[in-house]
Order: sequence, then structure tokens, then C-alpha cells
Amino acid sequence: MSSTPARRAEIVVDLAAIRHNVRRLRDLVSAATTPATMTVVKADAYGHGMVEVARAARAAGSDWLGVATLDEALALRASGDVGPLFAWLAVPGEEYQPVLAAGVEVAGYTVSQLDGIIAAGAEIGVQPRVHLKIDTGLSRGGAHLRDWAALCTHAAALERTGAVAITGVWSHFAASDEPEHPANDAQLGVFKEALEIAEAAGLTPQWRHICNSAGALLRPDAHFDMVRFGLASYGIDPAPGRRTDLGLIPAMTVRAKLAMVKEIDAGAGVSYGHTWIAPRATRVGLVPAGYGEGIPRAAGNRAEVWAAGARRPIRGVVCMDQFVIELGDGEADPGDEVELFGTGADGRVTAQDWADACGTISYEIVTRIGGRFTRVHVDSEDAQ
Repeated sequence: MSSTPARRAEIVVDLAAIRHNVRRLRDLVSAATTPATMTVVKADAYGHGMVEVARAARAAGSDWLGVATLDEALALRASGDVGPLFAWLAVPGEEYQPVLAAGVEVAGYTVSQLDGIIAAGAEIGVQPRVHLKIDTGLSRGGAHLRDWAALCTHAAALERTGAVAITGVWSHFAASDEPEHPANDAQLGVFKEALEIAEAAGLTPQWRHICNSAGALLRPDAHFDMVRFGLASYGIDPAPGRRTDLGLIPAMTVRAKLAMVKEIDAGAGVSYGHTWIAPRATRVGLVPAGYGEGIPRAAGNRAEVWAAGARRPIRGVVCMDQFVIELGDGEADPGDEVELFGTGADGRVTAQDWADACGTISYEIVTRIGGRFTRVHVDSEDAQ
């Protein structure tokens, strides 16, 4: 006789929610400009599981997948993925041959990087497909505008020889979640100028893309040929409150079982440093997860969870393996479920709530969760 062991703490990812979000986002942007869509699954799909999310996104009609690193791209190909795939982050000395052989399109920032990509392709007899990146104002990756004409001229000359195919020109917004921020119009202006320079050099990229999730949802004038959906694919609003018609479903629910419930007296200090002192006798519960699982230490005395039918506050400092919640008069026993964050249904706690409490962004909350959590993928559509 076998039994399934009780999970101390787990991350549950609903793949039906991923498919719903991908379809919904495609509908939202197609109603405006009909660009292609890329689902970004970097960083293990923002903590949701890269391979599983990639398959769900493809099934829902995502035209492209996007990852940051070459290793991520190879992992997707090893999982059986064969569709359009873009990887944009590499360092000098990395080998491009494996990703080029696997049909991955890559980013080029500089003349020297482009030459390295082309040399790798020539070594294995593959024509690299490259998206040149223009730094429009994020001051991160990509060519500065003053270096852009030289990069485009060099790329066009090599493309004419058949050594490379320049399939894309792209960039990234710095403040698309703040529609009124002046950087948005400024960056869009630089991007359009860069496209004109590329065209003058003889390049005709099929894919022009600058929009991330917030840009895609708030700036239809910047859609061009493709938009990239990262956070929104996971059901989290990338610009909270800016649109009320998104209809997204958070795909991740994080939950644990209470390890202990006990009464404490008025005046009792809770957790390291006694940063919270009970003002009255109360009941507390021990949640067996901590910053070793990616729970932000900053959540102490700030964030809430859902337990005993209501929101319950974290009391005291978050420890490496555990934290304490105040149950008050809520009925709870060891082994009962605590939902740290999830869909937000029925007033429950969301990743955005945690982000607001901790002074960070929802991207960080979902991406950093892991450690000793067990991650489980479910499909709520199968249960219907």
C-alpha cells in the first residue's frame, strides 16, 4: 500500500491559466494592430516552469518564445520545442554554434558580437538569423544610436554575401508601465529613427519589436510587427490599475501547511529581534517556508497570507525556514493550508499584494519563489 506524502509547501501552476492568458493577450493586441506575439519564458518562466509553460504557450497559439540566455534556448530545444525561438543575452566567449544549429534566432549588439555570431555559423555551415538591438534609452544592452549606422552598414554588407540574415530590429522600453513617463515617447522616437537608418543601410527586417507586456497593452502605436509578453502571460497585471479589461488569471498559487498553532501571551515577542510584540493574548501559526524558499525577508510585519478563512498578517521577521502568522480568533489546526498568494479570488492575497507590501515588483515575487518548495503543474481544464 502506497501513499502520497504530504507536501510541506508547494507552488501550484495552472497551465490552463497560462493558455487562457496567452489567448487573451493575443486577442487584446490583435484588436488593435494584429502583431505577432512572443511569450517570454526566461528565468524558468518567471518561476513557473519553463518547459511546461512553453508547451502551454505554444498550444495557445503564441507565435514565438523568448528567453534570455543561450542555455535556456538549448534547454527548450532539448525538451522538443521546434518553433520560432529568440535568445538575447550572451557574453564574450560563449559558443553560438549549438543554438544556431538548433535554429534559434539571436541578438546582436555590436559589430564584434555580430562577427562572432557569423563566424560560429560559418564553422557549422548555418546562416545565423540575427535581431540587431538598438539602445533607445534603457542604457542596458544594445547599440547606442551613435554606433547604430556603422552596425547596420556592416550587417547589410555581410547579409549581401549570405553570411547572415538580419531578421529583426528590436529594443526595450524603460518605463512602459508609466504611460505618462516622457521616456516612452522619446524611446519610440529613437526606435523609429533607428529603423530608418537600418532601411537606408539596406536592411529589411521582418520583425521590428520594442514592446514588453505593459507596452503591448498600453502603446498600440508601438506594436510594429511583434510584441513580447512576459509577466502578463502569467496572469499578473504589468501596469496595475491602468487597464480594467485585461481578464488575466494568475497562474501561480503558493501554499503551505501549518506546522504548529499555539497561544501566546500579551507582551510576547515574535521571531528574531522581537520586531513584533503581541499587544494582547493571541494565537499564532507557524508556516514552514522562509527566505530559503525565496520568501522576501522584507515581508515580515508587512505582508499577509490567507488562512482560517481570512487574510492573516505575518508577525515578526521572516526566518530562513519559517515565519509566523497571527491567527487571532481564527480556527486553525496544524496541517491546515495557508495560501501565501494566488489568484486573488474571494479576497485572497495576490503576488501584487506581496510586492506592494515588500516595496518591490510582482516580477520579483513570483520569480524568486523556489528553494525547497515542491512545484506542481496542474491543468484546471482537465478537471472540468
